[in-house]
Amino acid sequence: MITDIQDNGAVGARDGRKLVIGWLALVALLVFAMIVLGGVTRLTNSGLSMTDWKPVTGWLPPLSGEAWMAEFERYKAFPEYQKINHGMTLSEFQGIYAFEFAHRVLGRIIGLAFFVPFVLLLLFRKIPRQMAPRLGVLFLLGAAQGGMGWFMVKSGLVDQPDVSHYRLTAHLALASLIFSVLLWTIFDLTRPALQRAMPATAMLRRTGYALLFLIALQIIIGGFVAGLNAGFVYTDWPLMGGRFVPEDFLYLQPLYHNFLENPGTVQFVHRMVGYAIALAAIWLYLVSRSGGLSRRLRLGISWTVSLVLAQVFLGIVTLLHVVPVALGAAHQAGGMLVLAAALFTLHELRAERAG
Repeated sequence: MITDIQDNGAVGARDGRKLVIGWLALVALLVFAMIVLGGVTRLTNSGLSMTDWKPVTGWLPPLSGEAWMAEFERYKAFPEYQKINHGMTLSEFQGIYAFEFAHRVLGRIIGLAFFVPFVLLLLFRKIPRQMAPRLGVLFLLGAAQGGMGWFMVKSGLVDQPDVSHYRLTAHLALASLIFSVLLWTIFDLTRPALQRAMPATAMLRRTGYALLFLIALQIIIGGFVAGLNAGFVYTDWPLMGGRFVPEDFLYLQPLYHNFLENPGTVQFVHRMVGYAIALAAIWLYLVSRSGGLSRRLRLGISWTVSLVLAQVFLGIVTLLHVVPVALGAAHQAGGMLVLAAALFTLHELRAERAG
């Protein structure tokens, strides 16, 4: 009788774990879509089309001709229309408005998709006790991300009709952090309790950490590239304006400003870090060939190196085609897939060390 109760309890725990995993996987997929849509919004210059923020009541777009005209007239009062889009038609305005509206609504959907199941799963005690604080912090990060998005948009509604690249980078970095915490939590829940495998070597672990650091750095640099429109400055490869190091590499004073404000420098650094990531991924693969590692870890390493090399190729193609929206969005999606694969690999490296 006691055994039956224990078996039923174990089955219930497994069912609860699967429920939590499915919920978090759905939220992670929505966050991934949100990051890609954010890139599309940036590439289509749609981000400043909505000039106010209604976090609770902003679920519906203008629903009548009069409402659309009022929204369009509001947009005309801001620098982007006056300095860039003067003479834009209402239908053109509706085109860019659609991307930003979808971006904001998806953000609200993510909030509900996280918060409502979170509360219900807590009430029914399906969430492992040790994970509840982490998930609570994750919800607060999501709420902060909404505020960060509006803080970013506000920077483009004053004098310069473009958002601050510092705020855009912070917005992207916070989204990537939320995505990473979601994935790490899923990996914690899905990893088998018992692994019979040779512990990962110190070299392999160090390489995994270094690779993830470079990827995180590249995401931040990518935010600067997007915010400064640096991808449009040099569109040749492997050289930049016919030179390996661009002519305007360090023309700003003081010198450190070049790495924060100079589009040519930022694009050059983005390229160099991309090459470093490719080398680190290849080295990770070579070091792992000694054998004895678990199937999950070997699979993670194989996916990581494959996605990194594909992302480098996609970045080059995107650059040579002068960053069309489809390729730019694919490159942003590729960056998140690379991050996911590297996180999974490092999670397995840490777990096998602990084992």
